[in-house]
Amino acid sequence: MSLACLAAGDIFIPVEIEEGDIYTGIYKVLQTIRPAWPPERINFKLFTDGITNKLIACYLNNEIGEGDDVMLVRIYGNKTDLLIDRTAEVRNITTLNVLGLAPKIYGVFKNGLVYEYFPGETLNVNSVVDTKIATKVAQQMAKMHKVQLSKEIKKEPLLWDKIENFLSLIPESFTEKVKQIRFANSFGSVTRLRIEFERLKLRLINIESPIVFAHNDLLLGNVIYNESKGTVSFIDYEYAAYNYQAFDIANHFNEYVGLSIDDIDYSRYPSKDYQMFWIRTYLSDYLSKDPSETEVEKVFKEVQQMSLASHFMWGIWSLVQYELSQIDFDFGKYAEIRLKRYYEQKDKIFSEPK
Repeated sequence: MSLACLAAGDIFIPVEIEEGDIYTGIYKVLQTIRPAWPPERINFKLFTDGITNKLIACYLNNEIGEGDDVMLVRIYGNKTDLLIDRTAEVRNITTLNVLGLAPKIYGVFKNGLVYEYFPGETLNVNSVVDTKIATKVAQQMAKMHKVQLSKEIKKEPLLWDKIENFLSLIPESFTEKVKQIRFANSFGSVTRLRIEFERLKLRLINIESPIVFAHNDLLLGNVIYNESKGTVSFIDYEYAAYNYQAFDIANHFNEYVGLSIDDIDYSRYPSKDYQMFWIRTYLSDYLSKDPSETEVEKVFKEVQQMSLASHFMWGIWSLVQYELSQIDFDFGKYAEIRLKRYYEQKDKIFSEPK
C-alpha cells in the first residue's frame, strides 16, 4: 500500500500480513496500535461475511461487549488493488468519520486497515424488511448522499468507469481450462459482454438521477443495526464514490434476496409498495421535505433501471474474481446468477413506459 493513501493523523505500520499466517502479522500491527495490550490476553473473532477480504476483531475480554476497546483488522484479498482505489478508500472513510458516518481508522498497514468496531448485528433477509430498521437505513443513506467531497474531486458517476475497469481485467482466456469452458458456455466471450455493456450504457447514460456521494456496495453485511441504541451504521467503504442516487438504492434492494450464494431467492426482492415506502422515507430526509408522489414514482422508475446496472457490474466483478481470487467461493456461479437476472429483467424494465 502506498503512503499516499494516508490521511493526516493516520498511522502507517510497515507490516504485510501473510495469508497463511495472519495472526503473527496481526500481533505485529497491534504492537503499534495498542502497545499496552498483553499478547497473551488478546482474543480474535473471524468474521466471514466478506468474500474478498478477511475481517478479524481483536479484543481483550472473553467476549465483545458494549463499550469495549475492539480493533477490526481488515486484510485485503489477493490483487484487490486492481479493483479498488485504496487511496480514495482511506480518504473517504476519514472524511465520513468526521461527519459521524464511518468508523475511525486507527492505522494502515501494507495490505489492510485497522479501524473502529461498531457494535451491533449485521442485517439479514428478515431484519432488512423490518420497517423500523428500513427507515433508519433509508435515512442514513440520505444523510450520506448529502455529503460533499472536496472540490478537487470530480462529481462524476463511478459506474461506467468501474464496469470498464472490471471488463478490462477479465482474461481473454482463463488460466484454468475448466474455468474457460464454463465462462464460454455461460457468457460467450469478453467481446459479447463488452457489446452488452455499451448497449446498457447507451440506455442509461442520460438518466436524470442526481449524482451523489454513494456507498455503492450496501449489501446486508455492510449494515450494522444496534438495537440498544436504535441506530444503523454503514461499514466497508471500498467502493464509495460519487455515483447515481438510484444506483445506490437499487444496489441495496438487489441484496434483499439472500446473504449467501446458496440462499439467493428472488421472491424476496422488495415489492413496488415496499420500494415506494422506502424511497418516500429516503426522499423525506434527502429533500428535507415531504416528497410528492410524482417525485417518489420518478425515483422508483430510475431504481428499476439502475437495478440492471447493479446486476451487470457485480456480475462482471465476479468474473474478475473468478480468475484472481484465492478465496473458497464459487465466483463463477455468482456471476451466472447476477448476469442471468440482468438478462431476464432488461427487456421488461426497458419496455415499461417512462
